[in-house]
Amino acid sequence: QVRLVESGGGSVPAGQSLTLSCAVPEYTSSTACMGWFRQAPGREREGVARISHFLGTKSYADSVKGRFTISQDNARTTVQLQMNSLKPDDTAMYYCAAGRAQSGTCSLQESDYHSWGQGTQVTVSS
Repeated sequence: QVRLVESGGGSVPAGQSLTLSCAVPEYTSSTACMGWFRQAPGREREGVARISHFLGTKSYADSVKGRFTISQDNARTTVQLQMNSLKPDDTAMYYCAAGRAQSGTCSLQESDYHSWGQGTQVTVSS
């Protein structure tokens, strides 16, 4: 288990931007994959974006492609999610997650992640 701490949520009108941050305490195989997930009321948790902690490769859910960007700092101690052109449908609790690579790759499957932050709320008003 890895202790992850998110920050940066808030309430914004549609079309605005927010940046979420996740403090990553270690750079090991346990954090080979870093992902952002979200869960809206009444919905299942879904993968939003992920980054390979070692290689820097990224992937996104179709619903956020072109609007969200996942990144990590050079020291690999922080993973950020830049969210632009926010929509009311983006309203959810957002979670940072850490997982091990599966066959050398990272996924957006919830089951591949073993450690989760406490979540940060993002609310987008219309």
